[in-house]
Amino acid sequence: MENIWLNEAYKGEVPDFHGRVGWACPSNIALVKYWGKKGKQLPQNPSISFTLSECRSETFVTFEKADRFGFSFFFEGKENPAFGAKIERFLLENQAFFPFINQLNLKVESRNTFPHSSGIASSASSMSAFVMCLLDIEYQFAGIEHQLAGNFGVNAQKASYFSRLASGSAARSVFPAMALWGKTEAYKGSSDEYAVSLENDIHPVFKTYHDSILIVSGETKSVSSRAGHALMEGNPYAPARYAQANENIKNLLSALKSGDLDTFINITESEALQLHALMMCSNPSFILMKPNTLNLINEIRRFREETKTPVCFTLDAGPNVHLLYPDNEAKKVEKFIKNELVTFCNQGRWIADHVGDGPKNLLP
Repeated sequence: MENIWLNEAYKGEVPDFHGRVGWACPSNIALVKYWGKKGKQLPQNPSISFTLSECRSETFVTFEKADRFGFSFFFEGKENPAFGAKIERFLLENQAFFPFINQLNLKVESRNTFPHSSGIASSASSMSAFVMCLLDIEYQFAGIEHQLAGNFGVNAQKASYFSRLASGSAARSVFPAMALWGKTEAYKGSSDEYAVSLENDIHPVFKTYHDSILIVSGETKSVSSRAGHALMEGNPYAPARYAQANENIKNLLSALKSGDLDTFINITESEALQLHALMMCSNPSFILMKPNTLNLINEIRRFREETKTPVCFTLDAGPNVHLLYPDNEAKKVEKFIKNELVTFCNQGRWIADHVGDGPKNLLP
């Protein structure tokens, strides 16, 4: 698969080449969860996610010709060697596909529109935004006109492929509305190596969905997602989990197409709880939910039962709760949040987000 991205045009000396590119990429929230890796950053099971809108990373890369590769990384105006090392390692591991970087000095500047440790996948948005910048530089260098990806300006499949190598769930952040990552017989063209867009295969109601992120804790997680994925290798429930995830993918794809909100709610909540159950059953085990995570879940279920409002929750690999609901229920649900749920949120904090349009070129 990787050989199709090799380009003979990159051999030889890089001409006098300089400029600046900038891209914004959103985070995403998985409905069917990716938990467990195999091979080279490949998923043990397929996943489906909503692409968010307001929670995004904005990244700029300034580049110029140099005698050898140079790199610096700044996050929100301050040099950040730790995260910069992750990006630099990604570049060096993939220099066969981007050999021109060996003769460039890169200055990367990034910022998030959401607070740190707020339960939003910043690696997904930041790594996909960086990959979009990298491909923009590549296309400029090779003289290739932007094409094949709508208004993204780069090849979306290629962007998803390299985003996946940088951070697994980042593969899904380069598509609008909803994306599927992972090979499944339930969807033609699906792949473990890149995500595919579901935008044209879902009922219109899902394009109106809100994601209100209820901040239970702003603390850094006690166990990283990378470590959690690794622990699936010895988890006794892993085979059953992967089989269940594939079944949930099939059923959720059907519900998304028909607009079946009851099935959507059942699968989404079950997946969230399975994710955390797997953490509790790993060795060593760990618990990322907090008491107020459970309080919020109970209140959401009570509200849904009493009002018949099609609202549901999901969780990422952390304690914070993502509250999902269609736009026609927004006023009612936001009143519920302000009147009853903020008491369980850290300092009353919550983030209003919704399904979005995918990456945006900041310097068109």
